[in-house]
Amino acid sequence: MREPARSGPVALDAIDRAIVDRLQGDFPLCERPYLAAATALGIAEDDLLARLQRLLDARVLTRFGPMFQIERMGGAFVLAAMQVPEDDWARVLEIVNGFPEVAHNYRRTHALNMWFVLATETPAGIADTVARIEAASGLPVYPFPKLREYFVEMKLEVRA
Repeated sequence: MREPARSGPVALDAIDRAIVDRLQGDFPLCERPYLAAATALGIAEDDLLARLQRLLDARVLTRFGPMFQIERMGGAFVLAAMQVPEDDWARVLEIVNGFPEVAHNYRRTHALNMWFVLATETPAGIADTVARIEAASGLPVYPFPKLREYFVEMKLEVRA
């Protein structure tokens, strides 16, 4: 669970909103995709790159990049959970988020109150990472492997 870098609303102009609206799918696959995307938006490539970085730094966007089916590339991912005592939350959060295999760490109001995704280069990497997190935190990690895959496309609309 990474905290936002900003402390209040971020002002988005029409170009920022167009970037968020238009770059959620069909990103150009070419030698200079940012140039092609910037041209379609009517701005310079450097401006697009700077605006994307500003949106990431302000945590308006939490990531910008492709989504891969990691299993097709020989890797693996799994949803995992932990039961973290409240008075130990900050310590465990820092440990878990310190692993490069960890993404999308969320706090939940449930007995299993820390949920995160593990992504590794090989299927064996999941068990290894689970064991390393358990050793570092002193708490059990409960992996929940995918039993069935669903495709849910979600696009966000940025309003003025």
